[in-house]
Amino acid sequence: MLTADLLVHDAELLATVDDARREIAGGWVAVTDGVVSGVGGPGDPQPEAARRVDARGCLVTPGLVNTHHHLYQNLTRAYAPALTGGLFDWLVTLYPLWARLDEEAAYVSAYIGLAELALSGCTTSTDHLYVHPLGAGDLISAEVAAARELGVRFHPTRGSMSLSVKDGGLPPDSVVQDDDDVLADSQRLVEAHHDRSATALTRIALAPCSPFSVSTSLMRRTAELAESLDVRLHTHLAETRDEDAFCLQTYRRRPVDYLADVGWMSDRVWLAHVVWPDADEVARLGAARVGAAHCPSSNMILGSGLAPVAELRAAGAPVGLGVDGSASADSASLWLEARTAMLQGKLRHGAAAMSARDALEIATRGGAACLGRVGEVGQLSVGACGDLAVWSLEGVRFAGALSDAVEAWLRCGPVSARHTVVGGRFVVEDGVPVHPGLDEQLAVHRRVSERMQAALD
Repeated sequence: MLTADLLVHDAELLATVDDARREIAGGWVAVTDGVVSGVGGPGDPQPEAARRVDARGCLVTPGLVNTHHHLYQNLTRAYAPALTGGLFDWLVTLYPLWARLDEEAAYVSAYIGLAELALSGCTTSTDHLYVHPLGAGDLISAEVAAARELGVRFHPTRGSMSLSVKDGGLPPDSVVQDDDDVLADSQRLVEAHHDRSATALTRIALAPCSPFSVSTSLMRRTAELAESLDVRLHTHLAETRDEDAFCLQTYRRRPVDYLADVGWMSDRVWLAHVVWPDADEVARLGAARVGAAHCPSSNMILGSGLAPVAELRAAGAPVGLGVDGSASADSASLWLEARTAMLQGKLRHGAAAMSARDALEIATRGGAACLGRVGEVGQLSVGACGDLAVWSLEGVRFAGALSDAVEAWLRCGPVSARHTVVGGRFVVEDGVPVHPGLDEQLAVHRRVSERMQAALD
């Protein structure tokens, strides 16, 4: 038996979330050359390993997958003037601040945001950066640089806005772009950063922001470009009642009908929020295998509503979790989103409707499906990426929680990951990010955040 790079052994429970949903008491997982090279239980021979991690008293899960975020928004976290309105008022208040984004801001917000996610057991994250002020520089590449510095798996999306207030949209002129410029930059970023290998650290998707901030032409042309480049598509859809009203007034269509009209009803697509589809629209989204990024905390903070998660999953739509932007959800903890998704599921359909295992599956396999990475991330099986989280189930918070480790993981707490591992390499060790630059970047973040939140002229 070959020597593994890493062996995590003697777990209280190893929840593989593999095709068979195996849960192994006393289980172990080995990682070699960045991928899972072995999974077993107490009776199975363990490989020799360059590094061994004792997981007694711990739950071991696949690394969690974040399917929707706006990393730059941690620069305006809990911004007081925007705290009392719904989505549209919130956006209009914050757009002028976000118009101050530049490469430094994109880099430091990505660095801090991805480190925060890693603390919550997240190993793969997307990001939706749709604010590209004139002269701001290459914001997406700045984010990619931060993710590579930290060693996390990253799926940034080239977001865009093309309808300003004068065109009937919400954003100011300072943060919208011409369609041709958006499409040219989208292609450039795919050519520069998109890795199609099964163990890719970086992949790019294309992401017009929303029906109320981009033109119909840009939606159609972006879908055509994604098809030609073979990359995924992402946008916000059906988030609020206000969006329904906007689409009916502007396009004479409900949001899902509009999505179909512009060529987005395909399994290449995953959508953020999806709070307000009706029963027929849920069935259509499921039949097309359109994914949904469920953002429970943000949906509550902005008063958007309770998404039909169980209905979407039953219809065949992949459902993952998203922490959403740190100016609406404010806390970028995927553990918290998993717990909140479990609680919302119970609230919507009854106590038996959503278990901790359902929430874990949404946070792992569901997210992998949204990002087109089934079998690559979101499960612990031989050949999958060696991404995992180790969660301590000991101490005051878990006293008495003896009968079910997975339920205890979400019902007790709050918790952060003891270890977060990406491709066999530690990103968080003993509850602390391993990268030595965190304190320096926190100081930079404070300076940039103060600049962005300074009084507007």
